[in-house]
Amino acid sequence: MGSYHPEAPGRLAAIGDQLIAQGIDPYLVHHEAPLATFEQLGRVHPAAHLQNLKRKSPEHGIVHLDPDTAMCPHTWQAALRAAGAGIEAVDMVMRGEVENAFCSVRPPGHHAERETAMGFCFFNNVAVAVAHALAVHGLERVAVVDFDVHHGNGTEDIFRGDPRVLMTSIFQHPFFPYSGTEKPAENMLNVPLPAGADSEQFRAVVSELWLPRLREFRPQMVFFSAGFDAHQEDEMGNMRLTEKDFAWVTSEVRRVARETAGGRIVSMLEGGYSLSSLARSVTAHLRALADL
Repeated sequence: MGSYHPEAPGRLAAIGDQLIAQGIDPYLVHHEAPLATFEQLGRVHPAAHLQNLKRKSPEHGIVHLDPDTAMCPHTWQAALRAAGAGIEAVDMVMRGEVENAFCSVRPPGHHAERETAMGFCFFNNVAVAVAHALAVHGLERVAVVDFDVHHGNGTEDIFRGDPRVLMTSIFQHPFFPYSGTEKPAENMLNVPLPAGADSEQFRAVVSELWLPRLREFRPQMVFFSAGFDAHQEDEMGNMRLTEKDFAWVTSEVRRVARETAGGRIVSMLEGGYSLSSLARSVTAHLRALADL
C-alpha cells in the first residue's frame, strides 16, 4: 500500500521465517491459494461493488480508496487470492483432507463491509469462506471467533441477524473502527475491552462468555479471524496480550470445535503489524492448531 504502510509484504515473510526458525515448517503442508470467483465473492459483496473496486485497480502507481486503504497494480489479484485461500481451506476441511487450516494471507478482510472496502481490507475473506461453507457444503451453524484488536465491523455488517452465524469478538474500545457496541444483533457477541486490557481480562471473557455461547450454539465449523495486533508489542493497538494468550484461546476454541464440529476449523490472518510479535504469535497459534 506504499512505503512505510504497516500492512506490508514483510508480514508474511516474517511468519514464514519464524516457522522455519522454530522447526514448525516441516510439519505443515503448504498450498497455493486459487483466485476467488465473482460468484464466490458475490455471496457477501454486491456485483456493482465488485465491479467498481475492479475499475479502481490502477495500472500504475497507487490509488487510495481512503487514507488507510490503497491499491497498487497487484492488489486486485492479491485480494482475490486471499479470499480464495479461505474457500480452498473450507473445501479441504469439509472433504476431510485436513482437520484444520490456517490461511497466511494479505490483504486482511474483516473490516470490509458488504459495500465498502476499508481498514486495509478489500474483500471480507472470512465472510466469503463462511458463505461458501453455508452455500456449497450445506452447513447450518457456523461460528466466527475474532480476537483482533480492532472490531470486525465488516463481518458484523455482513452477518448481522443471520441465525446461521454466531460471531464472538473482543476489541479495544473506543478505537478504530468505532463500532460494535451499539445494539449488536442477537448473533453478535461483541465484548469491548479498554486500552491496557491484559491476559486476565481476555481469558475471563473467553471462559465466561465466549465458550459457553459457542457450546450452546454448537457450530458445525469454526472460523478464526486471527488478528495478532492485541499483542503487547504491537503499536497498532494498546492491549497487553502475548503469544501465550493466542495459543490458549486457540486450544480452548479447538476443544469446542472437536465437541461439536469434528474439529473443523479454518483460521484466516487478519491484523498484526509488529513483525516479531506477529511471527511468534502465528507460530503459537499454529502449534495449538496442529498439536505441536
